[in-house]
Order: sequence, then C-alpha cells, then structure tokens
Amino acid sequence: MTGLKTNLLHRLRQSLAKGIVTTLSVSLLSSPFLAFAQEEALGWPEKEELKFGFIKLTDMAPLAVAYEKGFFEDEGLYVTLEAQANWKVLLDRVIDGQLDGAHMLAGQPLGATIGFGTQSHVVTAFSMDLNGNGITVSNEVWNKMKAHIPHENGKPVHPIKADYLKPVIDEYRSAGKPFNMGMVFPVSTHNYELRYWLAAGGIHPGYYAPHKGDTAGQIDAQALLSVTPPPQMPATMEAGTIYGYCVGEPWNQQAVFKGIGVPVITDYEIWKNNPEKVFGVSQAWAEQYPNTHIRVVKALIRAAMWLDANNNANRAEAVKILSKSNYVGADEDVLANSMTGTFEYEKGDKRDVPDFNVFFRHNATYPYYSDAIWYLTQMRRWGQISSAKSDEWYKETAKKVYKPEVYAKAARALIAEGKAKAADFPEFSTESGFKPPQSEFIDGVTFDGTQPNAYLEQFNIGLKGTTEL
Repeated sequence: MTGLKTNLLHRLRQSLAKGIVTTLSVSLLSSPFLAFAQEEALGWPEKEELKFGFIKLTDMAPLAVAYEKGFFEDEGLYVTLEAQANWKVLLDRVIDGQLDGAHMLAGQPLGATIGFGTQSHVVTAFSMDLNGNGITVSNEVWNKMKAHIPHENGKPVHPIKADYLKPVIDEYRSAGKPFNMGMVFPVSTHNYELRYWLAAGGIHPGYYAPHKGDTAGQIDAQALLSVTPPPQMPATMEAGTIYGYCVGEPWNQQAVFKGIGVPVITDYEIWKNNPEKVFGVSQAWAEQYPNTHIRVVKALIRAAMWLDANNNANRAEAVKILSKSNYVGADEDVLANSMTGTFEYEKGDKRDVPDFNVFFRHNATYPYYSDAIWYLTQMRRWGQISSAKSDEWYKETAKKVYKPEVYAKAARALIAEGKAKAADFPEFSTESGFKPPQSEFIDGVTFDGTQPNAYLEQFNIGLKGTTEL
C-alpha cells in the first residue's frame, strides 16, 4: 500500500470517527475501503502507531509479510518493525512498553508469567509457525559421528539420533574436554528441543536449580548448553567455542553454505509439527488496547495464510522480502534452502522437507493450551520449575498466557469480511484448546496435554513427581 493511500485511509478513519463525511470519504466509500469503514462491530484500534520487535530469523516472516503486503494498514495500524539484539532485550522492551509486541520464543510469555527470569504477565493470541529449527554440529564432530550412523546408498539414514553423538561426547569428556553446545535462550524451543534430542539418546543435558540461585542449567550435564544469539551461532562454532547448536533458520543452512558444519536433524524430526514462535504482548497492553490486539492478530493471520497459500506458491517472494537487511538479511539462496520445502544436511545432501516451515497449515496459528503445557512440562523436567505442580496448575497457567478467545474474534472477523473461510480454522464453538495425544516424537513417547504429570513420568532422564534438586 502506498504512502498516499495510507494517508487517505488515515484521514477517512478520522473523519468517520468524528462523524464527518467529506467528499474524500464519500469517494473512498465507493472503493475497497468500504469493507474497512463498515467494521463497526470490531471497533477502531485504540492505538494506531505501533512498534513491534523481532529477531533475525526466518520465522519472523508473518510480521514482514503483514507489513509489506499492507495487511496492518488494512486494519488501520501503522507499524514499525525493529530488529532486536537478543531475546532478553526483546522481552524486556515488551514488558517496559518500548515495544507494543514482538516475535517471541513460545517459552518467553510462559517463563515471564511464572517468574522464571523476569517476572511479568505476558500473553499470546497468535502462534507464528510450526517447525523451523535444526541441530547442527561442527565438521570435526560430524566426521566422528558418521562412523556410528547407519548408511543407505551412501547416505546417512535419517532421522539421526543423539545415540550416535554419545560416543563422541564420551571421547571428548575422557580427554578432559567439556562438550559445549549452543542454544538461543533458557526458555527457548531450541533449548528444549536440544535437551529432548540429547536425553532421547542417553545424554544428560543438565538441570537448572533457580531455588538455589543456579540458572546455568548445567547440573549433572554431559553436554554443556549455553546461550548464543542466533546470528552468531555459525561464527561461534567456527571459532571452536561450541561444537554444535540448535537454532532456527537460516543459521543451520548458513553453516552448510560456509562449509563449517552439518545439520544433523530438524525439529520436525524431533517432534513433528511442533509449535515454534508466538506473537507476545504484555497483559496490561492487551487489556488497554483490545481492538488493536484483535486487529494485529487479523493482519498476522492473513500473512500466515499468504505464506502457505497454493502449496507455498508465495515462498519465493517471501524469500526476497526476508533477504532485505532490515529483516533477516541473509542471502536468498540460504533462505530458500529451507523456506521453499527443502533442507540441506551434509553438503550436497538436500532432501525434501515440505513442512519444514509451516505458517498456517495444520492450524499452525491457533494458540493451543496443550502447546503451552508441553513447554511447561519441559521447564519442570529440567528444573526451571523447581517443585511439583498439579495437572490443574499446568492448565490454569496455560490459560493465563494463551488467549484463543482473541484469536477466535480475529478469525471470525476475517470470515465475515470474506478474507478467510470457516473451514480454515478450528471449530471455535467446540474447540477445547487441547490437541489429541501426540506420539510423533523421536523417542516415541506420547504427549497428552491433559495429563502433564503422567507425561513426565515416562522419561528416564529428567525431574518428575515430587523430585527436587
């Protein structure tokens, strides 16, 4: 949408709000602006000028697309998108009001709300994507792993389990070398996915003990995990500070292009169609600007739909958008390697992974309570939640943070405007917020979000029941 068109729309909105119908507004009402002007039920946004934060990752795409395609402006929202230095800065700026909202790790609103790290009530009404991460190891580690990995037709058999990394870690530890790996933040999906993969292969990733002042997460660890910002992952591994990492795209594919490492597994293979990022705002902001919040979600839903439309037909254009320096700023070839339905493991071993990045399919944008509960179980499993909690506590906490009622209002508005179909969404009148039990994890363990404590009991490695450190 051009600047002139934006200004005209802004003037129309002001005129309508004051009850003034000018020649300009009459002209515009006979145009496509009519649908916008007639949205009386939803109400105008209480705040029009907004600043949203993001980290330079492929899965910030719904924000970039909503901006570039004019979906925010269609909702009367004038948005500035601003890259942030790291996840902590991003979260702090949402909490203190410098940002109206942000692309967040799914664990961030949950961690903040329960008081792990920063204490603040943060909520989400929009899940930004499914999948999108990978685990990469250095060339040296890969060469050692390959001796233990089954091969077929000269290529490694996937998925590659952490079982094949275990003898390598044992070798390093026997030589007195700590095995260091990177993840992006203590409550990140990447931290939990890396821990899940390691533990499934019999490798202890360590515990947190915040009640004792220990937030390093390395108690009893065989692999030592620490925080590295996503864009710095390849360089940190190349320098030898870490031997591998879990991160979102394009920073796994960047290691392939630079020839410094090999992605061994995607999160799609660790947990098929796992929830990844969310769009987060403070609870205070959501209460102060309810119409604005719904309209933001409307714009993001449209962006997600566009990203997955016609079997990903728009992904090449999305790659061009994301390659801009003010968004992700990676080369188009690197971004396209995963965004267009493929993923390259060892150099030249490119495989089809059509659902590596999912933005709308499989109800990807709906904020399921069960998704929130999975993250909370991992916080308990690794000690970020120090003591036992009842199943009811998990459900109540999920409902404090995840706001499907806001999502439903946004979706219904889009359906009423003819911009979406009811079949595109869950049946809101009967949706419980809990997905059916999911068993497509790399270790075959079934997750039922209605029984979080029973889920935790299934693991050999990790805290459960009344166990405390």
